[in-house]
Amino acid sequence: MISKIKSFLFENQTLKQTIAKNTFWLFFGQIFGRLLRAGLIIYAARVLGPSSWGAFSYVMTLVAFMTILSDMRMGAIVTPESAKNPEFSKKYFSTVFCIKLVLLTVGMLLLIFGAPYLTNIPEAQTLLPLAALILFFDGLRNFGFVISRAKEKMQLEALNEITTNFLITVLGLLFLYLIPTSQSLAIAYINGVAIGFLAVLLALKEHFYSSLANFDKTLIKPIINASLPFALASFLGAIMINTDLIMIGWMRSADEVGFYSAAQKPVQIFYTIASLFAVSIFPALTKTLKDGLGGGKRILEKAVSMSLLAAIPLSLGGIILGDQIINLVFGSQYSAATASFQILMITILIIFPSVIVSNSILAHEKQKSFIAFSMIGAIGNIIFNFLLIPAFGIAGASASTVITQILANYFIWKKMQSVNPFSVLPNIKKMIFAGIIMAIFTLILKFIGTPLLINIFVSAGIYFLLLKFQKEKLFLSLRGL
Repeated sequence: MISKIKSFLFENQTLKQTIAKNTFWLFFGQIFGRLLRAGLIIYAARVLGPSSWGAFSYVMTLVAFMTILSDMRMGAIVTPESAKNPEFSKKYFSTVFCIKLVLLTVGMLLLIFGAPYLTNIPEAQTLLPLAALILFFDGLRNFGFVISRAKEKMQLEALNEITTNFLITVLGLLFLYLIPTSQSLAIAYINGVAIGFLAVLLALKEHFYSSLANFDKTLIKPIINASLPFALASFLGAIMINTDLIMIGWMRSADEVGFYSAAQKPVQIFYTIASLFAVSIFPALTKTLKDGLGGGKRILEKAVSMSLLAAIPLSLGGIILGDQIINLVFGSQYSAATASFQILMITILIIFPSVIVSNSILAHEKQKSFIAFSMIGAIGNIIFNFLLIPAFGIAGASASTVITQILANYFIWKKMQSVNPFSVLPNIKKMIFAGIIMAIFTLILKFIGTPLLINIFVSAGIYFLLLKFQKEKLFLSLRGL
């Protein structure tokens, strides 16, 4: 039995087994890695306080932004291209590696010399040179994942993600215990990603060593041209996701950056759950489209309805219990984050079904549409932030996110309807009814002083019991599964 499990998890045997193995490792690495990092985030936010945590969050947002700029989604291009032309695979990887080094260098220079002009937070400015090192080592580590994915060895990526996040968490807890400053936390991140890069380098050393030797300047233009649509969409998406914290850091105080980051983190974990669900149904959706639009329509309708089955109680419960959730996770010093958290929980109702619809557009090979949708979201978010943050602070930033997500995802849904018309409302009427009744009970339980965790479990039980009594088909099918 042990040998069979080992063979399944670490060897590529058949096509189906390889797909199943890679899916398992990607899910396991992402979920476990993020859970480890979540523990550190909660501890760090409590120890550092809103101001220092805000400075660190602001800088890490800039790192995330620069990571996307230095990546350009070239991995999505080089893998299939090298598969088509195996004899040129080393040249592809080598050329991408050199482009990556140039982009990382530019990103580091922008962080060190350009980013200080984007914030008036002194503590954030002192962290920027450390942030440049985080960008460099993490960027090289992620390049290793391009190689492991091309070789269909996702276990290397998953194990590295877990190891790196484990190191960051352990070192972060230790350094913060010894010296509770944002600089200590940044140094823990540098050490964690640097060791993670070294681990990738050792595992794939023959590919890294040959990276510079096989550089082909004639491939630079084709690689950049092929990756530009993906890069532009990713860039605009990064603006939409990261603009809030950057603009708050520019226009408001470090404390408010810390409060907004605390409001964002739990919501982003829910986003990850939605994305993983979308990824899991993508192969089935793509396969059914080969047999005609009808099969794709049925899977799309069921998947969107299933996502809303989870989104409705999460969103309503989060809005009602927002103050208690923030207090439990981050402490009373972050109570000012409550309103932003409650507003952002509205986006769960938007994001959960929309990631399914977005993947459906990809399955229909209409990905160029995302450039326009991403541009609407990015520009809209900047405009609404300029209008709302000065007057309403971080609550205005949250409202801006909701508005722009509604606008961008309206066009995504409209595009999908033009490609393959589908209907969701008839499938979710019972869910909406159950959600409203659950929300009433949640409010009553909160009013009479029921402890938060008990309220959550009781409210969830009421929601699912109502679905059962209404004989909701999707719930019953999930229950059977």
